[in-house]
Amino acid sequence: MEKAFVGSCIIGQSGGPTSVINASTYGVIRTALDTGCITKVYGAAHGIKGVLEGRLYIMDEEDPEELELLKNTPSSELGSVRYKIADPDRDDTDYKRLLEVFRKYDVRYFFYNGGNDSMDTCEKISRFMQGAGYECRVIGVPKTIDNDLAGTDHCPGFGSAAKYIATSCMEVSKDARVYDTGMITVVAIMGRHAGWLAGSAALASYCGAGPDLIYLPEVDFDCERFCAGVKALYERQGKVLVAVSEGIRDAQGRFISEYGAASAQEKDAFGHAQLGGLAVYLAETLKRRTGAKVRGIELSLLQRCGAHLASKTDLDEAVLAGRTAVEAAVAGESGKMVAFERGSVGGYVCKTKLIPLSSVANVEKKVPLEWITKDGSNVTQDFIDYALPLIQGQPERPVLHALPRYARLKKITAE
Repeated sequence: MEKAFVGSCIIGQSGGPTSVINASTYGVIRTALDTGCITKVYGAAHGIKGVLEGRLYIMDEEDPEELELLKNTPSSELGSVRYKIADPDRDDTDYKRLLEVFRKYDVRYFFYNGGNDSMDTCEKISRFMQGAGYECRVIGVPKTIDNDLAGTDHCPGFGSAAKYIATSCMEVSKDARVYDTGMITVVAIMGRHAGWLAGSAALASYCGAGPDLIYLPEVDFDCERFCAGVKALYERQGKVLVAVSEGIRDAQGRFISEYGAASAQEKDAFGHAQLGGLAVYLAETLKRRTGAKVRGIELSLLQRCGAHLASKTDLDEAVLAGRTAVEAAVAGESGKMVAFERGSVGGYVCKTKLIPLSSVANVEKKVPLEWITKDGSNVTQDFIDYALPLIQGQPERPVLHALPRYARLKKITAE
């Protein structure tokens, strides 16, 4: 490996928050602060946009105790962003500005903590810096509750979200079955193109109180067949709990949420439709078809910020991802993303590896079709065996007045 060189580093957060993204960022910051060849550690305010605008926080001046509390703090403490950076071969305006900022602060290490779109940003920056002859080691730190990053067995953020979803579905299941009258309950769960999160609702059923039916976006959704299946189950047992991924779509590729929500026509910077209102739409449809009492529940943002139900496995691996990123960069690696590899012998064992950013950017990992039942209304035991180890453990969480004690960073801006 190439000998490490001296310079400062930047860590940025991007995309949707999670319960453990700050844990990964802590892993980067703490390791960088303890590494002699890294002279200064900067945090980007609102991801790549903060770098472009020269808004950098001096992490060296934060209290170590507050930095430690990042592991207890959900969401993106440095601020996140959804900003699509252009391809440098077509428009290098942003990259020239990045190079200007990097030179000003002698940035030789750049770490970006995010999902698919963030890895695309990382890959473009790495490619441009290399072409410009500016030596800067760029490493992607994985983050996404959707668990859809290619090349890694799983992604930090998923385990905690899966645990929250499974727990919530167990609680809803108990509540939905309390009366002696019939009821149908529909729970909408995040997941635009991949059904990992919706599938995790099956963990609740596996533990004795969860959905009767689960629908993932990997399989075309037929509304008529769905209604018929729910109605038949309702007539047979009187109470039905259904979990659906917000990304379910019909055979023509249209999101079912678009059937009843004008908001689905809105797009973000990456062209993603805003999904929402699915549970209400399906609940109203089922009510018309069955005459039953039907309730629609959207877990919404709660599933990605429920740090009180975080998985210790997920939290520990999030910190590991950040630490590994810095160690890899110092050892000479660049243009890579930290990924996880699961052992195939014995109990759950996970180790890190590095994969090229070019193999991750804009590639989505979906639930294998063989892990979905043939009728498309649930997942198989293989899915349970995959997800169950990722939700294990209870982190020790500092509290104040019986409420979580979150990090309080000073966020001193670099001049």
